[in-house]
Amino acid sequence: MSKNGHGMNIDKIIECLKKDNSTNRVVQTEFVKFMEDVNNPYLVLICCILSLRTNDKTTYPCSMRMLELGKTPEEISKLDVETLSKAIYPVGFYQNKAEQIINLSKELVEKYNSKVPDEIEELVKFKGVGRKTANLVLTKGFNKPAICVDVHVHRISNRLGYVETKNPEETEFALREKLPKKYWIDFNTLLVTHGQNICKPTKPNCANCSIEKYCKKRI
Repeated sequence: MSKNGHGMNIDKIIECLKKDNSTNRVVQTEFVKFMEDVNNPYLVLICCILSLRTNDKTTYPCSMRMLELGKTPEEISKLDVETLSKAIYPVGFYQNKAEQIINLSKELVEKYNSKVPDEIEELVKFKGVGRKTANLVLTKGFNKPAICVDVHVHRISNRLGYVETKNPEETEFALREKLPKKYWIDFNTLLVTHGQNICKPTKPNCANCSIEKYCKKRI
């Protein structure tokens, strides 16, 4: 077993979090389950754009309504902004996101032969796609090792004392240096689910936390 950072046993932490999921000690949201199972780079990409600054409970039904209108770049690119806006309401910035998704879909059709690129540097060229989204597309869409850092991953990695970083991008690069590559694909889902159920931003449920004994409680 590998130890990292002040004797912290990351193998044991991952083992505990996986056990929490397998025994239903924590519950994944419908959106997280969908993103785990979809295995389609384009659907991961457009649904992740919807999820930005919006909670999973809102994002999931909006994603399902969007996918009733189309599931390929060709189909979505033919929609008008008003139609897509109505389908994805009330996700945050729904009109902007509708325009982004349609324009991105057109760009995929015209410049990429309708194929989503499988490299971060190429993905972040699309308007509205940052590193978080690009990394998620690699892990959930292509099953390629990458580290998607959202607020949960950033918060919990720092709270544990596994990294000491100021923002999600710093956290991503710190984890790339430190986290064993075999955990990269699962890390986001494990920490998001843990963050939604146990290790919340305020009033974390430490008494019911399976990894509490490994935690430095830095923040």
